[in-house]
Amino acid sequence: MASTVETDLNTEKVTETSEPAAPAANDAAVTDQPPAASGAEVGEPEASQKEESLVTSEAPKPGTPAEPAKSDLDGQTTLAEPTKSNLEGQTTADEATENFESTTDASKADISSSVDTPLTDGTKALTPITKPVEPIPEGSKPASPQDPKSTTPQHEVEPVAQQAEGTKSTTPQIDGNKSVTPQASEKGNLSAATSPTKTLNPQVSPTPPPTAQTVDPLSVPSTQPKPPPVTASSQLGQEPSTPSSPQKTALSMLSEADEANIITGNALNMVWSFGLNKAIPMVNLSTDSRSIIMYACAHTGICYNFENNTQKLLQGHNNNISSICVSEDKRWLATADKGPNNCMVIIWDTNTFFPVQTIFDAGDQGVLALALTPDARYLATISAGAPQVLCIWDWTIEGDTALCSATLNPSYGVQNFVLFNPDDTTQIVSNSDSQVIFYAWDQENGSIEYFCPPLTDEDFNKPVGKYTQSIFLENTNKCLTSTSIGNLVVWASNKPLTKAIDNEPTPNKKALKLVKVQDRGINVLMVVDSQIVMGDMNGHVKLFDQNLNLVHWYQDLNIGPINAISFTYIEKWSLEQMDTHDYPNDCSLVAKALPMRSFVIGSTQSVYAQITPRGTDINVILRNHDSPIHSVITHPSEKKVYIGSYSGLLQIWDYQLRVVIASRKFEKGYMIQCMAIDPRGFYIAVGFTNGVVKVLDALNLQDEDTEVFRYARDAITHISFSHDSQFLATADGEFTTTLFKRQYGTDVQPWVYIGRHRAHYKEIKDVCFGIELDSNKPRLLTLGKDRNLVEYDLENSHKDHLLLLGKDRIEQSAVPQCIAWYPPLNKEHFIVTANDQYKFKLYNVTTKRCRKTVLGPTYGSPLKKICILPTADEVNDKQYMVYINDDKVGLQILPLDGNPHNSMALVAHPGGVTNLATSFDGKYLFTAGGPDTSVHMWHININALEAQSKLGGEDLVPFYGLMEGGREGELFAELEDYFYYAQLRHQGINTMMKRQVDVKIALSEVPYVMRAMGFYPSEQEVEDMLNEVKFSRYVETGEDVTDIDLGAFIKLYINHRPAFGLSHEKIAWCFDVLSGFSSEESSIKRGKFLDLLQRKGEHMTEYELSEYLTTLLGYNDEGGSCEEHVFDPTEAGSIIVDNLPIDMSTKTFTDDLLGFGFYQQPDILDLEAVDT
Repeated sequence: MASTVETDLNTEKVTETSEPAAPAANDAAVTDQPPAASGAEVGEPEASQKEESLVTSEAPKPGTPAEPAKSDLDGQTTLAEPTKSNLEGQTTADEATENFESTTDASKADISSSVDTPLTDGTKALTPITKPVEPIPEGSKPASPQDPKSTTPQHEVEPVAQQAEGTKSTTPQIDGNKSVTPQASEKGNLSAATSPTKTLNPQVSPTPPPTAQTVDPLSVPSTQPKPPPVTASSQLGQEPSTPSSPQKTALSMLSEADEANIITGNALNMVWSFGLNKAIPMVNLSTDSRSIIMYACAHTGICYNFENNTQKLLQGHNNNISSICVSEDKRWLATADKGPNNCMVIIWDTNTFFPVQTIFDAGDQGVLALALTPDARYLATISAGAPQVLCIWDWTIEGDTALCSATLNPSYGVQNFVLFNPDDTTQIVSNSDSQVIFYAWDQENGSIEYFCPPLTDEDFNKPVGKYTQSIFLENTNKCLTSTSIGNLVVWASNKPLTKAIDNEPTPNKKALKLVKVQDRGINVLMVVDSQIVMGDMNGHVKLFDQNLNLVHWYQDLNIGPINAISFTYIEKWSLEQMDTHDYPNDCSLVAKALPMRSFVIGSTQSVYAQITPRGTDINVILRNHDSPIHSVITHPSEKKVYIGSYSGLLQIWDYQLRVVIASRKFEKGYMIQCMAIDPRGFYIAVGFTNGVVKVLDALNLQDEDTEVFRYARDAITHISFSHDSQFLATADGEFTTTLFKRQYGTDVQPWVYIGRHRAHYKEIKDVCFGIELDSNKPRLLTLGKDRNLVEYDLENSHKDHLLLLGKDRIEQSAVPQCIAWYPPLNKEHFIVTANDQYKFKLYNVTTKRCRKTVLGPTYGSPLKKICILPTADEVNDKQYMVYINDDKVGLQILPLDGNPHNSMALVAHPGGVTNLATSFDGKYLFTAGGPDTSVHMWHININALEAQSKLGGEDLVPFYGLMEGGREGELFAELEDYFYYAQLRHQGINTMMKRQVDVKIALSEVPYVMRAMGFYPSEQEVEDMLNEVKFSRYVETGEDVTDIDLGAFIKLYINHRPAFGLSHEKIAWCFDVLSGFSSEESSIKRGKFLDLLQRKGEHMTEYELSEYLTTLLGYNDEGGSCEEHVFDPTEAGSIIVDNLPIDMSTKTFTDDLLGFGFYQQPDILDLEAVDT
């Protein structure tokens, strides 16, 4: 039988002519059988029994004649010879009649598509392209899943997952994007409040924010037109083209008026996600009335309508989604996550996209695998933590307790796949890379029995490979397990061989034979319409009958190794009553037409494609980044976002229309680490991990320079343009700054190298350009982990000589993390930094002196990047700041004052946020997730943050909440006493003159009151505090401030004290560093200890050290010489020698000397004494 293959690369069709193929298998309805009674207990598996007469068969080569089919599972025949798939027919689109919500009839918008023009290095751009001329500058829970009467309100949900009407009361309103606000701990230090039982990260601000409205940010009035269907330009190997005119299409974008009506009470709302998690197989939710796929993107489930280019965001998980499964009728969807805490399983109704059930604590460290029964009533989960536990849940009833469970031995490996037997849901199979486990669920007794049949390479004298997935064959007791080297393991009942066929379900199985299907690994194995479907590492999809005879074969898909296959659900699917015209032929000699449902495939290269067998259409749905994303930037004047990843793929997205405008794939080894776009939007500078810098055209991504800038030997970590586009600066992993300059002319390169300078001895944390106050000249600053702020002399630097203008150490103990130019909110100009001690610091742009310190957001980790939100009027409009830390994104009201209600944050990427960008109009925010290969797009709702700030109180009310006990607490009462006593001290304790009681104290008394309150600042911190108050009004009045009132002092105390107090761990770490050891027993010799106190850090004289130590040892009055006490240093030496041990340990220093009591054991209650 001969066959010819014809590939049309332009239309992305593969047409093939072949001999007639075999008849299609009849559709087999999957129904639940009565549960099999089993009273067996969990025991050790029996040894497998070998069969000497087993006959294995090798996979035949394509193109040879097919032989009559025999039962290969019984070990007596070989596979039918495969023939390549017929991919022929005309292109037909799947017409979906429903969207995510009901809409009235509307005409589709006429949008014309441009033709992609391939450029060099894989670039695809739109043509025609007219580049602007750059000027030369001048400067709900159902009663039963099967109940058709169980309805849910047909309206959309917001990205915050809401509880549907009728859902059990234990299901909270869950929100994976949780807005959190710091509050006061019991000891007056800032901490995040703990979440109550079964409540996920609720608002913890002292005053709750406004209630969020349950409106979907993607809901659209029915009057909006639908977008056009996906055109040929979005098929295989091509990026979707963008409309030539910026018309607004339904659901793919919203008008400003519509958008204002759907924003919830959160200040940040995720509205779109670019990317996907390729490690989690997607599921196809498509039916005969909709075209939707669901895939994981970090901690959010994305339901993507690929016909209308819309997304529904299923939010509620705290951790990255680890597993997805869907019911047979595509109605019920289950998602699970895994992580250190707050793990859960959520059941969703795909008709309304409401969460209808939430299972908390479904397993230790979350869930690794999920499975639903065909009727969707029962759910099986396998936990992620060791030892793994298999649990079975009836999610349609009240309670968070599993019906039954079984604990698995860790020696079985990490079980990562689980499946119910469609014919008998009491039979379950799971597998790891090395072990397959079969279970029998006794529903009456609520117990699970399981068997672990052994199989080694010696059993069949051939390698087995690593297990991937397992299935049950229909109407038999046999199972199949695929492996990583192309084998299928046939499992059968472990009973003595008899002539009678025994199909009684049993978990006691053995390996019957090992079938070699192909050479490459099988990633996907499933049964659909009585056919066995396989997806492999070659990127092929193969269909077999129940006897492993090849039925059909799809190849030349060109999307990479297949890791997901999911079929469309058609309610009234009947092979007998349907027209088989245009369907491909099977591989039999008869060559009958093979009717089958359309399906979606996913690959390890982050590509999803739909295959429509009728006409054999192949349509690429999504093509995303398959490597970590560390770079995201936005255009300074257009609605474009640029996304680059370690795969070398650079894409330009129109974030309004949600389409790819252009893309470029760089050659191997060029992994994109960072990017910057010049303020005019003409050039993009790209920094790679190999140290190369490239300047590209911002429209078509072509190289602007013929020269490749390769001056660094390590990764480019930061890159930035000056405001006038005249300079480009980079920082690399060798702590070196490199400067490039713009050139003009026809015979010169646009950019030329100026020089490099290694001004830091530790990692460079940030690079930024600014503007000189009295001119329009740019300024270049770099901030390092070495606590140095370095400014470069751009005016006098020349070829190979990058000069420094100044170098200032701006921190004493904290490590700065990021820097930005503070907006001009008053006459004095500042730069703002954020450090690892949760503080914002404002520095004068000229003197580099610290002018203000305020408490920053305390959401689990220090800030990594800050950015001033763009506004139309920088001077008159209210200003805001956006920021990211390890896993959250937040919004902050300016000016900075330490008020915790002026900021909010929510989880953006549980695996880590790597970068941040804002749209040019300040309406949207983009966050890159690094390893989760995604970029989230957030809508900014300033009004929600302002409402939160107002509800938190005005003036000193928010700061009272950060003090232990608040306004009526003991700490505040002590502060009032200290305030009065400070006035007495300042006037003289023994004075006979009339006392002048005031509401203010002198600045000189501030350090003493701070120490009395339990905050022990260093001399540098004292100076910063005093200067902050002293010069607070100097720009406006020209006079110094010499006193401070109680309110200002409280703000000063809250902003300057350690955010989380003084911990034992911090002191122990200091001792480890000073002693050179890292253990609980680390100690320092007394002499060295005294020497370190005098020489290291701030200078301390021998007289001061003697006074402080003797006072701490109790030989002086408390307060020492500052309390009218005269210190006698003559006996200090002997006192110190007699009372300080020779070896100073952490315990001795903290408990005995300082009296902190970190190591003191709590009193133990003597119960016997109480009884007597």
